[in-house]
Amino acid sequence: MATETMTYRDAVRQALIEELDRDDNVFVIGEDIGRYQGTFRVTQGLFEKYGGRRIVDTPITEPGIVGMATGAAMTGLRPVVEMMTMSFSILALDQMINHAAKIHYMTAGQAKVPLVMRGPGGAANQLSAQHSHSLEGWYAHVPGLKVVAPATPGCAKGMLKSAIRDDNPVVFTENPGLYALKGEVSTDPESLVPFGKARIAKGGKDLTLVAYSRMVHVCLKAAEMLEKDGLDVEVVDVRSLLPLDAETIYASVAKTHRCVVVYEDWKSGGFGAEIAARIAQDCFDDLDAPVRRVGGLNVPMPYTRPLELLCIPNEDDVVAEVRRLG
Repeated sequence: MATETMTYRDAVRQALIEELDRDDNVFVIGEDIGRYQGTFRVTQGLFEKYGGRRIVDTPITEPGIVGMATGAAMTGLRPVVEMMTMSFSILALDQMINHAAKIHYMTAGQAKVPLVMRGPGGAANQLSAQHSHSLEGWYAHVPGLKVVAPATPGCAKGMLKSAIRDDNPVVFTENPGLYALKGEVSTDPESLVPFGKARIAKGGKDLTLVAYSRMVHVCLKAAEMLEKDGLDVEVVDVRSLLPLDAETIYASVAKTHRCVVVYEDWKSGGFGAEIAARIAQDCFDDLDAPVRRVGGLNVPMPYTRPLELLCIPNEDDVVAEVRRLG
């Protein structure tokens, strides 16, 4: 398979370009995505290439954007909504949860909503309390949605293409801390990454770290540090929260018998709590120690950089939690 090295940001943009070229029903809609080219420059160059009918700039109205996209999807178009930040998607919760997620069910399958809502989710660098939410766990609570959070450029491209071709509404979260990350990306426009299939980011036999999005890279660094303790750690990249590939997680736990779940969201009630609960329930006989969690602090995100860093899990936090397992 031919690959090219590119950043996570460019991988997302390349997926948009390939799907816009492949299907005239695909269009992108959001705030400042046209002439301004997007706050995080994901849509750079798209307005010049495709024009205002397919790269649609809107007023500041998240409920209006998602509402318009839902209606367009029901008529056969395939809208890709860019949220300036996923934190702003809170304003469009009614459109996503009460409408986009429910229409297929409430019409007995007569109507489909092939809608993607994508954008940066999680802490960036001093965006403070109102712009740093990790909301993927909220959306993964809702039947009718699919929720993904890829960790690498290759997964980002392949999963966004899968999302655009999916007939269901998909929430696609991009951690802003990953946009500059470089990695290998398939150049094949038909290379897709399926939902509901986790990835073994690193093999190991002594302990399992389960994570998604940017926390996968934190776990890989922690695994390197733990090698000095003589531990061979396996890292499972969940990639897809809804649907969740529980079997790959369970197989890893059955092999290592110890598990720590790592996520950037607030620790209390975050999606890592759901994963930990499933492991405790379904893998009880395989565990030699309780499942432990490392999550974000349960506080509003501070603006001050040193305090912000204290709220986000890092490799030292993961190593400390692993050592508590004994």
